[in-house]
Amino acid sequence: MTMMGCGEVTERPLTTHPTIVSLNPCADAILAEVSAPGQLLAISHYSHDPAASSMPQNVAARFPATGGTAEEVLALAPDMVVASSFLAPATRAALIRGGVRVETVGITSTLEESLAQVRQLGKIAGEPQRAEMLAERIEAAWTEAAFAGPKVNTLLWQEGGIVPGEGSLAAAMLEHSGFALQSAARGLGQGAYLPLEQVLADPPELVLASGDDPMLTHPVLLQVRGMDYRQFDSALLYCGGPTIIRALVRLRAIRAEVG
Repeated sequence: MTMMGCGEVTERPLTTHPTIVSLNPCADAILAEVSAPGQLLAISHYSHDPAASSMPQNVAARFPATGGTAEEVLALAPDMVVASSFLAPATRAALIRGGVRVETVGITSTLEESLAQVRQLGKIAGEPQRAEMLAERIEAAWTEAAFAGPKVNTLLWQEGGIVPGEGSLAAAMLEHSGFALQSAARGLGQGAYLPLEQVLADPPELVLASGDDPMLTHPVLLQVRGMDYRQFDSALLYCGGPTIIRALVRLRAIRAEVG
């Protein structure tokens, strides 16, 4: 499998549409769109938290959530669990002993990886056609967001004053939509810290503040001559799947505003 870790298949036979519990917030958003009605029994508790969710809250509210413990999952008696590749070995072992198949998903850093993950989740859910429809919507949004003109020198500044790396999905979306990452020009990698003083000393054309950290929302940022400032929802940064569509819509709007 390309984007999915190898899951341990138990003796329980899977139906064409296995019941699923998702423990991964990125998988939550995809499965909410590609699974059949009643198939997704529960999603991760992250998706019920507006500060951590990659899903619109009205969508997340349709599904129960678990805290991710094996006991909670086994009580729902799913055929399958979809979890992060960092799933605790003890939890994985408990689920397998309980007769549950475990599939894991990794972090996607490109459009192609995200599309592969959508299709793989659709396949294991027994809904490849739904997955293909979602993949086509993502590809259409990507095509529509393409920007061929000069790029805006942009600082994507995240909670805690960190910046994204060049190899991240967030960076790929920005570059594709007409923004040039200033952090890359500064030689800063994924998760590097950038203090306010350095931003003011060498301001970009645009700051995209993704978080409510006091440094990211300091009033002085609105007073820098020649620098635009916009808020960017951090929930749009960490997952692929349908989140890409929402992120690109927001980026297109910002690109149109800043000229």
